[in-house]
Amino acid sequence: MQNIELEKIVIPLLNWYYQNKRILPWRENQDPYRVWVSEIMLQQTRVEAVIPYYERFMERFPTIESLALCEEEVLFKLWEGLGYYSRAKNLKKAAQKIYAEYQGQFPDKFEDILNLPGIGSYTAGAVASIAFGQARAAVDGNVLRVITRLTEDGRDIMDAKFRKEMTEQLEKIYPPKECGDFTQSLMELGAVICVPNGAPKCEICPLGSLCGAFQNGTQVQYPVKKKKLARKIEKKTVLILQYKDCIAIKKRGKEGVLSEMWELPNFDGELTRQQLLQQLAEKNLAVKSLCRLECAKQPIKHIFTHIEWHMACWIAECENTAHEFVWVTRERLESEIALPTAFKKVFNHS
Repeated sequence: MQNIELEKIVIPLLNWYYQNKRILPWRENQDPYRVWVSEIMLQQTRVEAVIPYYERFMERFPTIESLALCEEEVLFKLWEGLGYYSRAKNLKKAAQKIYAEYQGQFPDKFEDILNLPGIGSYTAGAVASIAFGQARAAVDGNVLRVITRLTEDGRDIMDAKFRKEMTEQLEKIYPPKECGDFTQSLMELGAVICVPNGAPKCEICPLGSLCGAFQNGTQVQYPVKKKKLARKIEKKTVLILQYKDCIAIKKRGKEGVLSEMWELPNFDGELTRQQLLQQLAEKNLAVKSLCRLECAKQPIKHIFTHIEWHMACWIAECENTAHEFVWVTRERLESEIALPTAFKKVFNHS
C-alpha cells in the first residue's frame, strides 16, 4: 500500500472538476429530492441510460408529495426498462415517509436520511454532502477504484470494514465549503478518467503525479475484488396466452425476484408440449393451438444479480379465459402496464 497524504488530492481534483464536469440534469440545482432520485436511478445503471428516465420522472413527479401520492402502476410504467424495480418501490415508500413524518420536507440529518427505505450509506452520504453541504463521503465502486489505485491498496473492496475505513478517511479531508463538489469530483473522476472498463486515462488524470498505481504501472491490479459466486441458472417456460385480442398476465408473489410485479404466465423448468397442455387443462383453459415462438427456438436469457433465467417461450391460442389471469389488450400492455424486462423480451418476440 502506497503511503499518500489524501488531503493532497483535494485542490487538484476540485480544479479539474470545475473545468471538466459533465452537464447533467440533476446538477442544475442541489435540491435534495432531485439529488436523491438521480442517485437511486444511477445505481447499477449508466448515466446515458438514466438521463431520459430522470427527465420524464421529474416532469411527472416534480415534488415529494406527487411521488408519495402516485399510483404504483404509473410509477412502474415510468420506470419500465430501468430494471431493479425494488428501487422504484422504495422511492415511493421513502416519499410517503417524508410526506408523513417530515411534512414533505426532505430530512437534512444524515441519520434520518439513512433511515429512509432503500437508502444505504452511499446514497445518504451523496445527498447529505451534495444537497446539504455536509462532510459525508459517498463511497461506491467509482470512488473505491480511484482511492485504491492512488494508494495501491490491495484489500478487498467488498469488505464492509474496509469501506467503513475508507469513508472515515475521506471525510477527514472534505473541504468545508465544497463538500458537494468534492463528492461529485470523486464520482466524476471514477466515471470518466479512472474508468472501470478498459485502460484508465492516466495521461490526463489530475491526480497522476500522486497516484501510486500510475507511477508503478500497476493500474490493472486495482481495485481488488473477490470473485462473485457463479449465478444460479433457473430454467423457465413462459407463455403468451391469447384469447381474442387479449393476453394473459398476472401478479407475482411477494417473495423473490420481481416481487408483486406483473408477469406472463410461466412455469419452473423447461416443459414439453404435452406437459404444457396438461398444465393449461388443469387451469380449465381450452387450447386451439400451441407452438414454440418462431423467433425463440433457443431459450431467451435474462440476467439478474444472482440468478440467470433461461426461458423457453411458447404461444397459445385459447378458446376461453381463466380467472387466475388478468386479460389485457396488447395496446394496454404497451401503454399502461409495466412488464419487467425479462418478460418484455418474450412479449417482443410474439
